[in-house]
Amino acid sequence: MDYSLIDTHAHLTFDRLYERVDEIIQHAKDAHFNKIVCICTSVVEFERALTLQAKYTDMIDIALGFHPSDLFDIKESDLQRLEQACQNHEIIAIGEIGLDYHYDGTDIEMQKELFMKQIELANTYDYPILIHMRDATKDTLDILAAHCKTKFLMHCFSGSKETAEIVMKMGGYISFAGPLTFKNARGLLEVPAVVPIDRMFIETDCPFLTPHPFRGKENEPMYASYTFAKLVELLDIDPNVLADQMQENYKHFFKL
Repeated sequence: MDYSLIDTHAHLTFDRLYERVDEIIQHAKDAHFNKIVCICTSVVEFERALTLQAKYTDMIDIALGFHPSDLFDIKESDLQRLEQACQNHEIIAIGEIGLDYHYDGTDIEMQKELFMKQIELANTYDYPILIHMRDATKDTLDILAAHCKTKFLMHCFSGSKETAEIVMKMGGYISFAGPLTFKNARGLLEVPAVVPIDRMFIETDCPFLTPHPFRGKENEPMYASYTFAKLVELLDIDPNVLADQMQENYKHFFKL
């Protein structure tokens, strides 16, 4: 294996991963990963990520954004810190942000407001955004179409081929995670065929959604190689070609 891989979405600063983060990063290096995007959904996680990046400068990039499910925990000072991170170039993207209507009692209008505030920051400071979309496809795409002026990536995509085609027409990117490898993946297996390889990424979303055959184990970046292998199989493509393209995608999307 003479190519390198990137995990574009890893929650390394979650308590349960941060406790063994050095071991996790070494595993990723051993599995030929040359970059991990550390996704932070709180200021506490962000401060941890900055410490981590200082230690692993070439390995760790950081994204910060406030998740719709954390709606009632977010203070104005958190949004101010996000703006400061943009101004100081401490991050490469705003995310993960978006809409999640999965749970009962969701305040849809407040979620939309938080989403649009963060899109506005991305527009102002010209940062790409990483999108969380769960049971909220129409509203998410409508808001992106109306408000987003920067690049956007649908993280951990699990939607239909038809939704993926709409995302492509809007100029978006799609990232595949462990569910692509699941035995019940079904419709998701049709999606890679409609996503050009120059708008495609892989991720773990660790510690969640561990790929087959490791389901039940805690996820970590090294396991994204199984999602990559599944993409290679589905696309019938040379892994070197796909890996090299993803490295180029990374530079282009994150403006590096």
